[in-house]
Amino acid sequence: MSTFRRRPARLVALTATATALALTAAACGSSGSDGTSSAAAPSAAGGAVPAQYDLKAAGCPSTVVLQTDWNPESEHGGQYQLLGPNPKINSGAKSVTSELVAHGGVDTGVKLEIRAGGPAVGFQTVTSQLYKDSNITLGYVSTDEQIALSKTQPTVALLAGLEKSPQIIQWSPEKHPDWKAIADIGKTNTKVLYFQGAAYMDYFTGSGILRASQIDGSYDGTPTNFVASGGDVAVQGFATSEPYTYAHEVRSWDKPMKYQLIADAGFNFYQQAIGVRKDRLAALKPCLTKLIPIMQQGVVDFVGNPAATNKLILNLVDKYDNGWVYSEGVANYAVSTMKSLGIVGNGANSTLGDFDDTRLQKLIDILGPIYQQQNKPIQAGLKPSDLVDGSLLDAKIGLGS
Repeated sequence: MSTFRRRPARLVALTATATALALTAAACGSSGSDGTSSAAAPSAAGGAVPAQYDLKAAGCPSTVVLQTDWNPESEHGGQYQLLGPNPKINSGAKSVTSELVAHGGVDTGVKLEIRAGGPAVGFQTVTSQLYKDSNITLGYVSTDEQIALSKTQPTVALLAGLEKSPQIIQWSPEKHPDWKAIADIGKTNTKVLYFQGAAYMDYFTGSGILRASQIDGSYDGTPTNFVASGGDVAVQGFATSEPYTYAHEVRSWDKPMKYQLIADAGFNFYQQAIGVRKDRLAALKPCLTKLIPIMQQGVVDFVGNPAATNKLILNLVDKYDNGWVYSEGVANYAVSTMKSLGIVGNGANSTLGDFDDTRLQKLIDILGPIYQQQNKPIQAGLKPSDLVDGSLLDAKIGLGS
């Protein structure tokens, strides 16, 4: 069994039979260069770049390359927010490149290339891409994947772009009016559809929240089987998309859904954190010391005013044209849901993007025995400090600041 959670192909079926669209795999995008130019980058006002934003002077690569875990979507908005005007779209490579701009549109002197993941890289993990292509500067890392690969391909997360994972288990309130939480499903024999190999499901069955006999790893990312059951089964999804699409865009269902976040059911992992290969952290630190606060502010700026970046995201989805269906309605719903559920937020303090060591230790305690049982042991004596480094964050940057 794979220890990794393949992100579902969240395709919205627009026909009465909810037929899945085909995904077309594409090669990885063009690589960035480690060279730098000699001209000083202008600020938004036309002068020199303020020192805090001068990534060229900080030794960043001339093109900072970010590998994402899926097609463009609003959950990634804080990173697409950093692309300057007139981005260059590479439809074949499923990537986009432009000047990397800081708060207020300040040109930092380097470019940013954002590469799509999922079908664009044959559904390989972001970590595998980081270790395969040295031109990739940063990538999305999730705590479960970090722990699983801590011995063989270690990564360090630097910024928690999402405070909570948007992953959910959802159900029909019409069919199951008494359910309030995932634990209520476990008191029944109801089938739960999910992607085979999801670490959270090992936790749910191991802790008794769900029964091993009721889980079904055949979920393919489409609503087909759920609709065919008449809503009898429960199914995994993302709070930022499926509740909207099932209610508004899946014509063969077109009804509300209820759900609980996996995070609120006890598996509170960090998803889509910005991280680096552990063996490259020291060399990149001068660059990252200035870049990470810029990325923090990018998340704040996107959540506060998402319209322009969501427009870019929708344009990228259209240009990449790989079967991924993503509407303006879903994009707007995603932002409002991220805010209302604290999926993007400051956590227990006023800083966006920092990490909770107690939360990380709990995940190590949960997943260590699971991976050991699967004959995939983790790093001996693994600690939260092996997984994250929050020292580059600016404590003053947060939502509402």
